[in-house]
Amino acid sequence: MADDTGTMTARAFVEARRAGHSLAAYPGERPQDLAEAYRIQDAALALWRPRAIGGWKVGRINPPDDARLGTDRLAGPIFADTIVDASAGEPVLRVFADGFAAGEAELLLRLRVPPQSRFPRNGFEALGWIDDVRIGLEIASSPYAGINADGACVTVSDHGNNAGLVLGPQVTSERWSELRSIDVETRIGADVVGRASVATMLDGPLGAVRFLLGNLAERGIEPQAGWWVSSGAITGVHPIKPGDCLAARFIGIGEISCRVEAMSG
Repeated sequence: MADDTGTMTARAFVEARRAGHSLAAYPGERPQDLAEAYRIQDAALALWRPRAIGGWKVGRINPPDDARLGTDRLAGPIFADTIVDASAGEPVLRVFADGFAAGEAELLLRLRVPPQSRFPRNGFEALGWIDDVRIGLEIASSPYAGINADGACVTVSDHGNNAGLVLGPQVTSERWSELRSIDVETRIGADVVGRASVATMLDGPLGAVRFLLGNLAERGIEPQAGWWVSSGAITGVHPIKPGDCLAARFIGIGEISCRVEAMSG
C-alpha cells in the first residue's frame, strides 16, 4: 500500500469521525498486514493533532488471524475528550448509528512511567507501570460497519474501533495481583448478554499493558503517565444501538453503566 493511499484512508476516517457520518464502504485499499494498518492509524493521529490522547485500547486478535499476523492483540488510541468518569452519574456516549457500535466490559489500568523504566518482561514487572485500576466500559464504534468483520488489520486502521471509555469504581491495590480472578456480568437493558472471568483474557490485563508498551515502542510513541489502558473485552463484544443502556457488574467490586446515543451529523 502506498503511503499516499494510506493517508487518504486515514483522512476519510478522520473526516467521518469529525462529522459523525457513516461510510458505506472501506475508504481505500484494505491493509493486508499490521504494519500497513498501524501506518494508517498513525497518519490519522497526525491529522488529529493537537487533540490529546488519554489512553489506548487493547483488543484481541482471534485465531487463525493471530498466527498469520504474528500477534494475538491489537491497539488503538482513546482520545482524552472521549473518556468520562461515571462517579458523577450515568454518562452518555455516542456511536455511529449506521456504522459499527458495540460495548465491552473491561478493566482499565492507568500508566505511570517508573524511573529507569525497563520494558516489563512479565505481568509482575508490568505492575510497576500501574498506579490505578478501575472497572469500566469501552464503547467500540466506527463509521464503517464492516470494521470487525473485515479483520484485525481493518480494525487497527480505524483508530482500533474505539469511540469512548467510561471510568468506574477503583479496584483496591490489594487485588491487583489477582485481577484474573474477577468475574463479570454484562447487561444491555434488562438482558444479560455475557458472563465471564478475567481469567479467559489471554495472559490478563497486565499482559495487555506489556503488549501495549511494546507496540508503542515499535511505533516510536513515548508512553505517558496518566494514560489509561483499556485491557480487553472480558465477556465479549456486544452490539449496541442508540437508546441502549450498557451496564457491567464486576463481582465483589461494583457496577458501572452508561447510555448510548447517536452521533449528530
